[in-house]
Formats: sequence, structure tokens, C-alpha cells
Amino acid sequence: MDYVIYFAITIGILVFVHEFGHFAAAKLCGMRADVFAIGFGKRLFGWNKINRFTFGELPKDYDGQGNTDYRLCLLPLGGYVKISGMVDESMDVDFADKEPQPYEFRAKPAWMKAIVITAGVFMNLLLSLLIFWGVNFFQSKQITKTTTIGYVLPESAADSIGFNSGDKIIAVNGETVDNWEELTSELFINTLGQDLNIKVLRNEQSISLFVPRSMIPEETSERFLLPEGLSRPTINAVMENSPASKAGILAGDTFLKIDNVPVYTSYQTTNIIKSNKEKSIPVLLARDNDTLNLSVKPGADGIIGVSIGHNFTGRIDYESRGFFESFYYSWLDIIKMTNLTFSMFGKVIGGKVEFKKAFGGPIKIAQYAARSADTGILSFLYFLALLSLTLAIINILPFPVLDGGHLLIIFIERIFRKEIPLRVKVAIQNTGFVILLLLMAFIIYNDISTL
Repeated sequence: MDYVIYFAITIGILVFVHEFGHFAAAKLCGMRADVFAIGFGKRLFGWNKINRFTFGELPKDYDGQGNTDYRLCLLPLGGYVKISGMVDESMDVDFADKEPQPYEFRAKPAWMKAIVITAGVFMNLLLSLLIFWGVNFFQSKQITKTTTIGYVLPESAADSIGFNSGDKIIAVNGETVDNWEELTSELFINTLGQDLNIKVLRNEQSISLFVPRSMIPEETSERFLLPEGLSRPTINAVMENSPASKAGILAGDTFLKIDNVPVYTSYQTTNIIKSNKEKSIPVLLARDNDTLNLSVKPGADGIIGVSIGHNFTGRIDYESRGFFESFYYSWLDIIKMTNLTFSMFGKVIGGKVEFKKAFGGPIKIAQYAARSADTGILSFLYFLALLSLTLAIINILPFPVLDGGHLLIIFIERIFRKEIPLRVKVAIQNTGFVILLLLMAFIIYNDISTL
């Protein structure tokens, strides 16, 4: 249910902001906006000045007289604004055999058309900028001042590669790293799809370790490497009447072994517990200066009722930014994420990154929205900003149905000073729509296959 709720909130905000951009620009340019829809397909309910609030489809002889019908539709995977005199997602071409009217899209100059078409992208970009600005201003940036490995999980990928406890990582693929956050970005984000050459300082000697991409975990929560000063999995809280509470586990205890397996990360700990549903398993804990041997029986849901985290005893700095400085870094965030997005497109096309690892559909959006919301409002807003920026980038691509496709048609008509025949525009829209639906179906299939 959390996934459904946060998916609805996320998509609702993004679609509303995007479509409001088209709507407001059309109104300012003197165009009629007949429909403002959240979702596609059958009209569930809506409001307009003529019929007021109504359920279901409008009468076939409905005449809005220039008023907008604000509606919610059946398929909540997008939205649209139906502008008079424009071939769009509605495929309504009833205006084709009539003389162009002053309030129609087709009667306006090219520069006005371009403003209306790009307004949705501009609004998504503006939303991203404002959120990044707010996050940079209100949230201090954490900087973990170390790149030294605390310990390496036995028999892990890092162990097989040759990393040792005490290794100080200097650079990844030639990029110098000065803190753990920079190191994490280089390992998991900036080099996605690439093998790694990691420069390490060991016993005052510089060595290089080659790391195949296949050995890097897909999620940062798997903790490929662990910094010095990071504790083993520590229990922050215990739920009342939970399996952990009944077993005698207390907040502040540290897991050393579960089911006789040494544990070093919360990810590893959770996986072992989930794989032993309704089975009594031995647990070795550290409590103050003592060690305790207990047993706990996870429930049918594979949880024992604890909140697990890590304590860090090393140096952490917090970098605060002023109002205008935050605005500057917000633009840097947008530029960085835009470059990363196009780089990802290139890696997918070049076969360096699997399609399903680079793209996600409704299910993944719902999952990440819920996870980010669980960690706080700022995390959810940051996720929303990233998604809004991605939506802006994708929409401006010159592909039929997308805003970039409409913009390309406007440019072509402006260059040749001749309108493309209506049947050609409809054919282009239909083709693009079918391809987009097939792509969406493939993405949803990939989402389901990775559950």
C-alpha cells in the first residue's frame, strides 16, 4: 500500500507540474485549452464551468465554449493538455476541415508554439532546481573524511579482488577521491558500466587493483567496501513483543554472528534473517564489554523487529551552504545529473549497461519513492527532483509523441514555411505512441522480473 500511495503522490506531482506548464503557456499565448487531464483513457470524473462536477464521460454534444475540463482519467501513467487546433495524444482532428481560429495552436506563430511545447519541460526543470536549491540550503552535506578501508568481508568480492583492511583508496579510474562520499559516487554512479582501475596506498606503496564491473554490487546498501571507524551492525531500536524482544535483544547491542556466520553490514544481517523465516537461529551479540549467545526466531515475514544501523567513530564534517551558494550548487547538480543521464543512454546503446539496470517503470518508481520517503521528507524530495529532471530530459528528446517530437515538427514547418499535412502528423503520432506503449510494456516486464 505504501508503494501505491507514494507512486500516486510522485506521479501526480510530476504530471501536474509538467502539464500545468503547457496549460499556463497556452493560456498566456491566447490559446484554448479544452482539457487538462491527469492520466490517460476513460474520464473518471472532472469539473468545468458548463457542467460543473460530473462523473464519467462528457456528453458527445458537449461544447466547452473555450472553458477547460479538468479531469482525472483511468490510467495514472501520465497526463495531457488538449490544446485547440493541435495534433496531440487525444488524436482529435475534428478541426481539420475547418478554418483556423485565432485561439487555435495552428493559428499561432512558430515562436509561440515552441514556448507552449517546451513549457512542460521548463516546469520540470524548475521543480528540480527549486528542490535541489532547498535541499542544499536546509540540509548540511555530510563528508566522511576517510578513504581508508576498515575491514573487508571474508569471501566477499572485495576480498577476492585483493583489498586489505587499512588500504587507502586514492583514485578510481584516474579520478582522485578525498572522502567516502566521493568514493561511493565513483564506484556506483559515475563509472556505471565500466571496469575499474583503483589506485590504493598500502604500506606507503602505491598499487593498482583491477575490478571487473560484474563484481561491483548494484546497490550501495550491499557495502562493497567498509570505511575505517564504521561499527558492525548495531541495533538502534527493538519493537515491543517482537521476536528480538522475546529473545532478550536490547537497543545498543551489536551483531557479531547470526546463524554462525560473521556479519559486518546491515544488508548482510537482514538477508540472513530473512532467509531463516520461522527458524530458531543462534545469535552472537556484543553488549558493552561482554558477548552474549542468544537464539531468535524470525516471524513468517522474515523480520525480528529491530532497527539496524552502523555507528561511525571517525571524522565527519558537515558543509553548510548559504542561500545564493545553494542556488549555484543546485545548477551544478542539474548539469551533473544531465551529463550522467546522457552518458547512461550512450552506455545502454553501446551495450555497456543492461537496459533493465538503466531504466525503471512504475514499479521501480513506486519502490524508490517509498524507500526515499521512509528515510525522511528531504530524501523523498531529492528523489522527486531527480525524477522531474529525468522527465524533462526524456521529454525534450526529438521522438514522436514527446515534446521534443512536437518541437522538431515546429522547426521543420518553420524552415520550409509550410505545414506538414495533417494525416502525416497523425501517422507520426500514432507510430510514436505505439512504440512508446511497447517500450513501456517492456520496462514494466523488466520491473516485474527483478522483484
